[in-house]
Amino acid sequence: MTETFNPDLDLKISRIIRAPRRLVWNAWTDKASLEQWWVPHPGQCRVDRMELHPGGAFETRYSEDGTAFGPHVKGCFLVVDREQRLVFTDALTAGFRPSAQPFLTAVMTFRDHPDGMEYVAYAMHNNLEDRDRHAEMGFFDGWNTVAEQLAQLVERQAVN
Repeated sequence: MTETFNPDLDLKISRIIRAPRRLVWNAWTDKASLEQWWVPHPGQCRVDRMELHPGGAFETRYSEDGTAFGPHVKGCFLVVDREQRLVFTDALTAGFRPSAQPFLTAVMTFRDHPDGMEYVAYAMHNNLEDRDRHAEMGFFDGWNTVAEQLAQLVERQAVN
């Protein structure tokens, strides 16, 4: 599967993380680690299902205050290339079953960099309306915030 970033339909963030690629991959693929950084603090994330193979379920819930958890992501993985690329979508659920309300496909790439690794994450949308709605929902603030939380987590691990 080769995905292409389309600036008319997609939103993207990138950053250099001063940690080995394997630590960033582990932070994405370990449930307990993902729950530590994947929603902007002080919000909390719960990973209900994470089946790391194409067609495997990816389901999370979100709480702003740690009490009531509501839906966050319900989808499936499309690509799981260890320490290179992770792709999930909410257009399909576990077992590649069509979902009722598709919104995005998310692509994360992990590349070596002289200062650690380059992390790129982008959200692909079906149409301009969904892209604009996602931007208005705070894509750049939210995704950059969680990328910073991810970096803080793995950079601490890298020095220990």
